[in-house]
Amino acid sequence: LVGTGPGDPGLLTVRALQLMQSADVVLYDRLISEDILRLVHGDALMVYVGKSKGLHTRSQDEIHRLLLDFSRAGAVVVRLKGGDPYVFGRGGEEMDYLQEHGMRVHCVPGITAASGISAELGIPLTHRGLADSVKFLTGHLREGGDLPEDVAMRAAQEKTTLVVYMGLTTLPTLAKGLVEHGMDPATPAAAIERGTTPRQRTVVAPLDRLHAAVEEEAFQSPTLIVVGKVVSLSPLWGQERRLFTADDLERPQAYGLPVSGDLGSLLPAEAGWPGNAPAP
Repeated sequence: LVGTGPGDPGLLTVRALQLMQSADVVLYDRLISEDILRLVHGDALMVYVGKSKGLHTRSQDEIHRLLLDFSRAGAVVVRLKGGDPYVFGRGGEEMDYLQEHGMRVHCVPGITAASGISAELGIPLTHRGLADSVKFLTGHLREGGDLPEDVAMRAAQEKTTLVVYMGLTTLPTLAKGLVEHGMDPATPAAAIERGTTPRQRTVVAPLDRLHAAVEEEAFQSPTLIVVGKVVSLSPLWGQERRLFTADDLERPQAYGLPVSGDLGSLLPAEAGWPGNAPAP
């Protein structure tokens, strides 16, 4: 079970890349980017098992059976999943099924969307004085229904950052429930479509205006929702416009530039610890 992160191939782990280049069979989901799929070695058998709303190419039971059958045939099987396999990825279900049938399962964690996308936007999920806890929710939890009262009550706490995966459908209900349970309607919030990819689009707005902004820009799945005071720390917050694309984000373009001077001289010379000597 291999997590591929939020979309940018640069965020793959070394272990994930090693397995992708040595697997006999690769089962992959809808949200795995083409840039990542191109890193799988050419001799691997590629099997698409993607799902979207109302359209499942294979049921979860069929996916379980394919994993088992390929494994029993002696193949090294890689199950590619977006983000992290154990964060809303049904990786636990696949692990349980395979282990119950005597298969050895190894999970390679991936950078989950909450971490990868918020880092891309300069949003720390926790920050002293603003957020001392983080809550992850899935928008598929109670699609079309009311936000469970206990969830809304805890999520509306003043120093909590709320991250909602696949949250487009439930955004109106979510915002309404949070405000009803005490969250300030002006709480900074962001919606990020296809985060960390070249097609990324981001809307930032107060919580009570986020849904209207997302609808106006016709956001599509996958979209991540981040709600909390920490959103105000992003350089995107407070600007006159509210829609931003991947081209608006500053990314380092060059590494290994010439270094001027002795970097060790910048270290403070503390008692017994010369600036150029390693700490014990």
